[in-house]
Formats: sequence, C-alpha cells, structure tokens
Amino acid sequence: MFKSIYVFDAYGTLFDVNSAARIASAEPDFPELAAHWPAVAANWRRKQLEYTWLRAVSGRHADFEQVTKDGLDWTLEAAKLTSPALRERLLALYWELDAYPEVTAMLARLKAAGARTAILSNGTPEMLAAAVTSAGITEYLDAVLSIESVGVYKPHDTVYDMVGQEFGCAKSDVLFVSSNGWDAAGASGYGFTTAWVNRAGDPVDRLYATPHHILSDLKTIPDLT
Repeated sequence: MFKSIYVFDAYGTLFDVNSAARIASAEPDFPELAAHWPAVAANWRRKQLEYTWLRAVSGRHADFEQVTKDGLDWTLEAAKLTSPALRERLLALYWELDAYPEVTAMLARLKAAGARTAILSNGTPEMLAAAVTSAGITEYLDAVLSIESVGVYKPHDTVYDMVGQEFGCAKSDVLFVSSNGWDAAGASGYGFTTAWVNRAGDPVDRLYATPHHILSDLKTIPDLT
C-alpha cells in the first residue's frame, strides 16, 4: 500500500449500475424487459452521465436523483417500454445496487492496513447512504462525499477539492479510483494519483490527462506500488 487515503467513485466503480435492469428483467412482473435489459442499462447510464455534464456546463444544476429519473425516462421511451410499474421498480432498485463481488474484501484490506477510505460521488447524500447500507460497507468508509455540497458535477476541480477539505491532506496522499475514464482523467489532471477500473476494456479517453493505473477490477487496489 503506497497511499494513506483511498477515494472511490461510487456508481460503476463500487456499485454495479447494470444490476437494476438485470434484476428487474428476471422478475415475473416485467417480461417485456427480458430481451432489452442490456440496452436499457447502457442507455440509462449514458443519458444519466450526459445530463450531468450538460447541466454542469450550462450552470443549471439538478441533483443526481433527478438526472437519474430523466435518463431513465428517455431510455424507456426510446425502448417503447411504457409501464409505470417498471419505471418505479427500476428507480427503487437503483437505491440498492449490487456491489461488485470484490468490494468488501478490498475495502477491508485497506482498512486493516491503516488507510482512510472515502466515496466521492455525483450521487445525493440520500442515494449514497442507501447504497452503502444496502451493500453492507458502512464500516469500511471514513467519509461519503456528495457533489451536492458544491452543486456541480465531476470532473470539476471543485468536486476533487472536497477530499482535501475532508481529510486535510495533500493531493499526493490520495489514490483516486473510478470506473469512468473521464473521471480518472479529471482526477489525474487535478493532481491525484489515479486508478481507472476499466472492466469493459475500453480505449483511454483523449483528454487533458490520463490515469496512472489501468485495472480490470478492484482486487489489486491494495497492492499498487
């Protein structure tokens, strides 16, 4: 372990954003989703992120719960899935997303080694509290930081400033971990050491900075040197 503070993005990094659509697709009440759930999950995530960026650029902030609903509404309309019950079920599942299988053990290793750990996320405090509780990882986190404290989405520097304000640390003390290449790039450009969890094997984003480490999952985070 080479850093004293480990900061994690939440959605897509610790929590599987595809799990809401996957779980609903297997439930008997929503057979119409069975053939479409991978596209629904992908489009929902894409529109959700696009809306955070567009609202940040335009200076018209709405919280992550709202952009999550807006992204889902666009997605369901595009897929011609009109059931109000399906919409409500997907939104409810988003508050209790599955954590990736390696999350608990990885965080436990960091805490056992004396590291401080945090989430830094676009999510609202309420959404994050629900996800952390549902995943059973509360005891492994020293802080859960939401962009609602600053009113702008990542990758704005003001968001990354929250880490130093919380821990009183230097940028060099931090390893920032995200599954979003643009988020890892933003944090690298800010001055953090970064790890991009590239589960899909995507190309590196052509931005102003690049991640320091590229991993396929979170298992080796405590082993980085």
